[in-house]
Amino acid sequence: MKKQYEPLFQPYTLNNGVVLKNRLVVAPLTIYDSGDNGELTPAARRFWHDRFEGFGLFVAPFTNVHPSGVGFPSPHAFSEAHLPTLREYVHIAHSQGAKAVVQLAHAGLRSQGRDVLAPSGDPFGRFRAMTSDEVAEMVQSFAYAAELALRAGFDGVEIHGANGWLIQQFVSAQTNRRSDEWGDKLRFPLAIVDAMDEVRQRHQRPDFIIGYRFSPEEPGEQGLTMHDTLALIDALCQKPLQYLHVSLWDFYKKVRRGGNDEYRMKLIHERIGGRLPLIGVGNLYTGDDIARAWQTGWAEFIALGKSVMLNPNLVELLTGGRDNGIQTHLDWNKVDFYRYTPAMLHGTRLGMDFYPPSKNKR
Repeated sequence: MKKQYEPLFQPYTLNNGVVLKNRLVVAPLTIYDSGDNGELTPAARRFWHDRFEGFGLFVAPFTNVHPSGVGFPSPHAFSEAHLPTLREYVHIAHSQGAKAVVQLAHAGLRSQGRDVLAPSGDPFGRFRAMTSDEVAEMVQSFAYAAELALRAGFDGVEIHGANGWLIQQFVSAQTNRRSDEWGDKLRFPLAIVDAMDEVRQRHQRPDFIIGYRFSPEEPGEQGLTMHDTLALIDALCQKPLQYLHVSLWDFYKKVRRGGNDEYRMKLIHERIGGRLPLIGVGNLYTGDDIARAWQTGWAEFIALGKSVMLNPNLVELLTGGRDNGIQTHLDWNKVDFYRYTPAMLHGTRLGMDFYPPSKNKR
């Protein structure tokens, strides 16, 4: 293994005493492949099998906390009936030697269905504002999903407050125009953290990890600004969380507005100031990409998504001195190697940003 990769394989002890064996995280990958009840399909099992051997932490992808919040084919965590699937995800991760947290989410105004819920309503009737009672009940839905995850054997949960889903919709002035108590942009996410912590305490499981993922900015005059995000970070750092996880397409993206030409990652890490570890991410493919991002000092962990899609043996390549074999583009001539789900192959053909680019046409 090259010397510059060695720091990536140092262990890290979270503030609740849980040790992660290294600094490499499997980012929550959207594979768009679940059964009608959120169960794993044969295609999904094939994709996840031996996908991330050697990683320290696996973030199981977007998992629905309420039937009203399903935005695309994805796992569920709102009924006892979902425990077998949740346990299967745990087995997948633990059999590969990684700790496992599940990303809990609600799609909000981007949900599929007839009665679409959001912080504020839409004048065209596409979605409606949640009542105050419904918001409070949704907080408990997140808590119940965390309890199911704990019972299923997950090492923790990740609160999905990023990518324009329901929690971010509450944080953003663009989508939260409420005048009641839930018009306080931070109240909803902080209430979810508190409710999950109560679950952890009730089960006497201080080792159960709670993380939080966020997107730092949005476009538009009323969209989230870095100022808003820094206020959220300050509030989250006062809560009993174990980590923060930023969602970025590009690790080196600069602040959209009001940031004095600063890198988002740098500004966020400086604001956290060591109070919690930060997971950084963003178009990191090769070993050198990963090492360079680590060397910035802007993150305690590096999450990898597209590189994991293309390289089911990524850690083996890094540690075995074969990092020159890491793929950065999908080769349609050996598509079976990647074990993509049908939806992933379709998205790749369309050139969707979710997936790595192709080196040839299909």
